[in-house]
Amino acid sequence: MDRAEQAEQVRHAEQVDWVEVPAGTLWRGTPVEEVARLAHRYADTGVPVEWYLKEAPRAEIHVPAFRIARTQVTVGQWSLFSAATGRPVPRAPANHPVTGITWEAATAYCRWLGNRLGGLDVRLPTEDEWERAARGDDDREFPWGDGYRTGLANLVDLGVGTTMPVGSFPEGAGPFGVLDMAGNADEWTSTLYAPYPGAPVEVPGAEDWAFDPHITRGGAFRHDRDLARCARRHGAYERDLAAIGVGFRLAAPAG
Repeated sequence: MDRAEQAEQVRHAEQVDWVEVPAGTLWRGTPVEEVARLAHRYADTGVPVEWYLKEAPRAEIHVPAFRIARTQVTVGQWSLFSAATGRPVPRAPANHPVTGITWEAATAYCRWLGNRLGGLDVRLPTEDEWERAARGDDDREFPWGDGYRTGLANLVDLGVGTTMPVGSFPEGAGPFGVLDMAGNADEWTSTLYAPYPGAPVEVPGAEDWAFDPHITRGGAFRHDRDLARCARRHGAYERDLAAIGVGFRLAAPAG
């Protein structure tokens, strides 16, 4: 491969398929009165009702316009950053989401790529932006709608047991066309965990047991369908971020 071909390969890997998310209303979270029924509906997953209480109360939130990447950052994209910074590259195909990435490393990648793209403010999405991209203008339960169906996301029920190429489930796209917002890799946000304003008193003020205090969203290949829900708040609760499938997706100001 000559230098021109190498340069073109790098240029292609640095490009981001941005999805424009218009300013709008997010019906964030879950109404308090629905939490018990929600926990009952997903009782087979073993998730205690207290975990769902973190989603309460529901609130009407205005989210300004922004851009979000259609797919998660891949191993191939990460490898360019690795070559420039000496960070390790996970052993996975180039078109799979990169996982095992700390929050600090993910934000470092954002800064690096932003500089490569001419000073663009590339960053992690906020928790509200993530849920807005997944949920759109309504209160759908999953990015694709209200009903769960195996085969729309890479979660534990699919039986794959590892990551898959990004964008493998076009029928599972969210309302704006963003892919893999459920499953494959759990995604960092820029938001530190805190109870929502007006949360039930049972909701902890901090999650001291978490490996990192930032919220993750969407769930990974090892997670059950409850993590695919648009409102589900999660976190990195184990130190081995590769084993639990933590990756990330990019956001930026509206174009």
